[in-house]
Amino acid sequence: MMQIIRYCGDCGGEHPFEQPHDRPGACPDAPDGECAEWLCTACGAALLIDVVTRPGAVAVSSEPHRRVA
Repeated sequence: MMQIIRYCGDCGGEHPFEQPHDRPGACPDAPDGECAEWLCTACGAALLIDVVTRPGAVAVSSEPHRRVA
């Protein structure tokens, strides 16, 4: 598995992250097989890297906006 070192907001420090798939290009969620999800090896928090959305795609919600303190 491939690993990268990144800051984990949940752990509060630099930790190794690795992809959940055992071989490159095996992600069932991506058309090209390249997974954008990396998991912190210390706590399991997910980090999305290189996520690209369609140009002009807009998220629409009918729910009122609420703030969480």
